[in-house]
Amino acid sequence: MALLITHKCTNCDMCLPECPNDAISVGSDIYVIDPVLCTECVGHYDKPTCQKVCPITNCIVKDPDNQETEEQLWERFVMIHHSDKI
Repeated sequence: MALLITHKCTNCDMCLPECPNDAISVGSDIYVIDPVLCTECVGHYDKPTCQKVCPITNCIVKDPDNQETEEQLWERFVMIHHSDKI
């Protein structure tokens, strides 16, 4: 499942440069994660880097509206980063 930035976000800018898929962007009030681009860092890291660097506990959580398996996240990673080789 993709991740979601909650209302706890303070716009500290820590997560923005860490996303390997460029899924994080500036929203109207807080940063937002594009579920079409978020792979929870599958294919890049063991755990989502945005969650690792965020100084606010439970600010970045699993998005209940975008439930996906690790296999689906892996397939998205391949499409985002290796579609030219498929």
